[in-house]
Amino acid sequence: MQSLHTSHITSLPLLHQGKVRDIYDIDERHMLIVTTDRISAFDVVMPTPIPGKGRILNEVTNFWLDKLAHIVPNHKSSMTLEQALPDAAEREPVADHAMVVRKLKALPVEAIVRGYLIGSGWKDYQTNGSVCGIALPAGLRMADRLPEAIYTPSTKADVGAHDENINYTQTETLLGRELSAQVRDISLQLYREAADYALERGIIIADTKFEFGLDENGALTLIDEVLTPDSSRFWPVEDYQPGSSPVSFDKQFVRDYLESLDWNKTAPGPELPDEIVTKTAEKYEQAKRLLTQPR
Repeated sequence: MQSLHTSHITSLPLLHQGKVRDIYDIDERHMLIVTTDRISAFDVVMPTPIPGKGRILNEVTNFWLDKLAHIVPNHKSSMTLEQALPDAAEREPVADHAMVVRKLKALPVEAIVRGYLIGSGWKDYQTNGSVCGIALPAGLRMADRLPEAIYTPSTKADVGAHDENINYTQTETLLGRELSAQVRDISLQLYREAADYALERGIIIADTKFEFGLDENGALTLIDEVLTPDSSRFWPVEDYQPGSSPVSFDKQFVRDYLESLDWNKTAPGPELPDEIVTKTAEKYEQAKRLLTQPR
């Protein structure tokens, strides 16, 4: 399978190149987001792509945007890819990786929702008995399901930098009281509905992040990727066992491989062997199939 490490669209100006996405300017109201096959770990983009990854992330995001549109509007546009990229030769390499979206004013906060105790939340809990300042019951184990999902926002970091957890009061300083509450409440609603749906299909969504923007009328709008294996922690139900770190439907093979190397977790990242690439691609494909195919 061919892979798309970097897109090369010359008819549109490149606005931004993130860890995974290349964003192009179409006109004053539209942008083109190309989800590449790049993979990052420890905030470093690897030189080796994962074939099919960008297509899968694009499909999964599209699936959730449609499924959750009754909760909050999203940034998808009615402009077609053919209208954005009339040249077929230029369009073909990105056809399955691209989405035309509306230009919005992005909010400077990542809306993180946690349903299970894992990752930095587990470390925080071990030290403080809380996660991002939210007190939790004593005696919880690693990967335990929380009594209820919690909202733990963070700031958005540039490529190569680390996101920083912030408390809810800080989001009110950044966004204002009313908008902060709206982002929190909608994020929790999105997570709960998606987590219930995924659980019926064999996937635990342990945690996830959402991003939002405001349209020209100031309406809150869901943007960026949504509930993908890159923006969420997906666990297979059949392997879930509280008390240990569950296997994931994501780049865990890549992380585990990198941890075995004498690498200082700074750029440039090392090339990935074929076996790691293949296993990772299979996990992404499995997650997409479980979520999007009819039962």
